[in-house]
This record gives sequence, C-alpha cells and structure tokens, in this order.
Amino acid sequence: MDFDVTVYHNPKCSNSRGVLDILRERGITPHVVEYLNTPLDAGQIAVLVAACQVPVRDLMRSKEAIYAELGLDNAALDDDALIAAIAAHPVLLNRPIVVTPLGAKLCRPPDTVVSLLPAAAA
Repeated sequence: MDFDVTVYHNPKCSNSRGVLDILRERGITPHVVEYLNTPLDAGQIAVLVAACQVPVRDLMRSKEAIYAELGLDNAALDDDALIAAIAAHPVLLNRPIVVTPLGAKLCRPPDTVVSLLPAAAA
C-alpha cells in the first residue's frame, strides 16, 4: 500500500517493534527513524510535539534516570527547556511515535497505530 508513514523507532522497544509488525502486515512500508542513532534537533522535536497535539511531557520517558538527574519533573520548566533536554538526550523521547497523513501520535500499545491508517488498511 502506498501510504506515507514515519515511525520514530527504537529497535529494543517491544511496542515499537509491534507497530512495525502491524504496518508491515498491512502492506505498509514505513520510513523508520532510529532516533537514538539519528537524533532529532530541537526544531524537529517541536514539530513532532505539535503534530501529536499533546504536551511535551506526554512524549517524554519520565522513568529514564536522566529525567530525574536533570530535574525534568520540575513543573516550572517550559516546553523549550523540555525539548532542549530531549534533543540533548534522545533516550528521553518516548516511542514509537507514528506520523501519517491522518495524524501523529505515540502508539502505546502498538494497535493504537490502526487509528492513523486509512480504512482500507485498518
């Protein structure tokens, strides 16, 4: 199926692998961005957050040790500070984030990705 899908992926993550399996089972070959190997800059992260239409914190991995070390639980930190932290420490970006022409979202659990697919592929 010719449908533009980008997956921000960590191959060590079972949810991320699950999303790829669901897409491939439906004949969709996504563009895969292994963001730990090819980190996003602050501008790219800001665009991704805006596309997902959620607060930055919703796309952060708060259980990572670096989250606590940097004091990112401080409610006074603004979006720019949080985005800068993700840019500097890509492990803070939650996954998998999927972007399609129908929207963008964090797809946990993996079957959440179906809501971003055209009816013919869902």
